[in-house]
Amino acid sequence: MYSKILILKFPDTVVDKPIVSYLAKDYDLTFNILKATVLPRKQGIMVLELYGTKKNFKEGVKYLKEQGVLIQNAAQGICRNDEKCIHCGACTAVCPTGALSIKHPEMYVVFDEKKCSICELCIPACPTRAMQICPTSETFFE
Repeated sequence: MYSKILILKFPDTVVDKPIVSYLAKDYDLTFNILKATVLPRKQGIMVLELYGTKKNFKEGVKYLKEQGVLIQNAAQGICRNDEKCIHCGACTAVCPTGALSIKHPEMYVVFDEKKCSICELCIPACPTRAMQICPTSETFFE
């Protein structure tokens, strides 16, 4: 099974079409929507984890591009600025994957980047803005 986290940018002309559902129906791909902002008649953006065979994955990506969707590899992550972090634990309350947790009895916030789904919920939850997006590189599929 092949999987990858992608950032999809939908032009305003296609946001009203069920493009992502066709990935499951026509290309036998499973997806998990990690984050989405899609509004009528406006550009939409979706962070999507896509699973399937490598062949179906490539065909699905080709289909998305044919529909005018810009596809970016999620070559970015969440990082923590340890100098700003006060270990208050606010981020742990919103983390859906358990990437942020409190170590007991020290009451220290632990960040496991391997568990992070890049949902970005921790960023606005952090009162000191210690949690940040850290781009590693931008890779667009050709």
